[in-house]
Amino acid sequence: MSELKVLNSYTRQKEVFTPITPGHVGLYVCGPTVSGESHLGHARPYVTFDVIYRYLMHLGYKVRYVRNITDAGHFEEEGREAEDKISKKAVLEKLEPMELVTKYTNLFHWGMKQLNNLDPSIEPTATGHIVEQIEMIKKIMEEGYAYEVNGSVYFDVKKYAEHYPYGKLSGRVMEDLLETTRELEGQEEKHNKQDFALWKAAAPEHIMRWASPWGVGFPGWHIECSAMSSKYLGSEFDIHGGGMDLQFPHHESEIAQSTICNKHVPARYWIHNNMITINGRKMGKAYNNVIKLTELFSGQHPLLEKAYSGQTIRFFILQTHYRSTLDFSNEALQASEKGLKRLWEAYEALGKFEVSELKSTPGDAGLDEKIKKLLLELDEFMNDDFNTAKVLANMFELVPVINSIKDKHIAPNALSADTMQLLQQYFKTYMEDILGFKGDIEKEDGKLEGVIGLLIEIRKEAKVRKDYATSDKIRQQLQQLGILIKDEKDGGMSYSFA
Repeated sequence: MSELKVLNSYTRQKEVFTPITPGHVGLYVCGPTVSGESHLGHARPYVTFDVIYRYLMHLGYKVRYVRNITDAGHFEEEGREAEDKISKKAVLEKLEPMELVTKYTNLFHWGMKQLNNLDPSIEPTATGHIVEQIEMIKKIMEEGYAYEVNGSVYFDVKKYAEHYPYGKLSGRVMEDLLETTRELEGQEEKHNKQDFALWKAAAPEHIMRWASPWGVGFPGWHIECSAMSSKYLGSEFDIHGGGMDLQFPHHESEIAQSTICNKHVPARYWIHNNMITINGRKMGKAYNNVIKLTELFSGQHPLLEKAYSGQTIRFFILQTHYRSTLDFSNEALQASEKGLKRLWEAYEALGKFEVSELKSTPGDAGLDEKIKKLLLELDEFMNDDFNTAKVLANMFELVPVINSIKDKHIAPNALSADTMQLLQQYFKTYMEDILGFKGDIEKEDGKLEGVIGLLIEIRKEAKVRKDYATSDKIRQQLQQLGILIKDEKDGGMSYSFA
């Protein structure tokens, strides 16, 4: 079996994966900012790194997978004023910040379950690690790479770049950063335009705020991941993952912070998945094409022709190599739906063949050899930078053989008992353990009970807040789908299909 090789974004080279501690892997992936619902763009990184997590465990590694929750800060360095996204959204939704955080964290977890992603080993939150972030900022200041202005603390990028290769991960050149940084509000107190905030002073009306040596405020976005990854994985760990959109400024800033504190780059390997486009166009609010996971699983979005299951989305994502752009369309998802159904039916049929009934010598040695080759290539493809696209292509080459045996067009004893056993073993390992598919393939008409239950809970919350417009909208839209909601006398709700 070949060695596992990964494309390291930091060196831009494919490298043999060698963990720092033999037999153990530390994996950190940037989690969601829970100021709103997770969307289709969030599905890709978490499915990608779920498969990487599964495969590393399959190889026998003991993996500590850390995926954070950003529930404070994450103010926009590139937007107007330094506004805490959580606080801002809490005001808009008339909720306490942590009430809003809990709501969207629960929705995120629900979405991950629909996609059949495994839970991470540790899921730390930014608000739970304020002390660690403050301590890290103090150390950066002591080293002379950060400065305080009016209660805010900024990282001195220009000074850092004099001693370290700032921009190596993202390919940004320091001189270009100086020229391309936009004129934005709140920039005047920085020494240099490209400096980023480690801590931001909070205005009196700011909801989420903590005491610090520099006054009351809240943390920047980048510092939380540096603090939490080093706490749970050490000052140097094996893999740091995330979407390509995080390379700059987030991961570049993480590298700078951690390098000053620990004297080396935090992760040995940096892995980044590419983006999802919608009908060839970048996903974004400006294009009105952001599809939330709740909309995806219920079909309630103008761009959707129907509802799609989490398994269909998972299959759609894994059909393309994680470093390639993935274009979303109804046609592509419907093809994925059919493809997954075909593959799963072959897998189920395969499980019914009795190996004990087969001869030890195959009737067709050529076919026997071909199947073994296709199966052994699955490991080769996964070891070549987790190429799930090629894995699925090989599995589909095996489907006609399985169906021909099932339909008696090929005699079962055309394969040796060893090859049939290998076929069953590989399909089970890859379908369920590595690729993470499960048997509840999409229900007809998009009547997904989990989605309905979730919408009912959201409707209950809306009624408690006396948000009758939202409550009525949910009831009416479910009714249009043929799902009738009934309010019970005890305050509960039930539903039935029309």
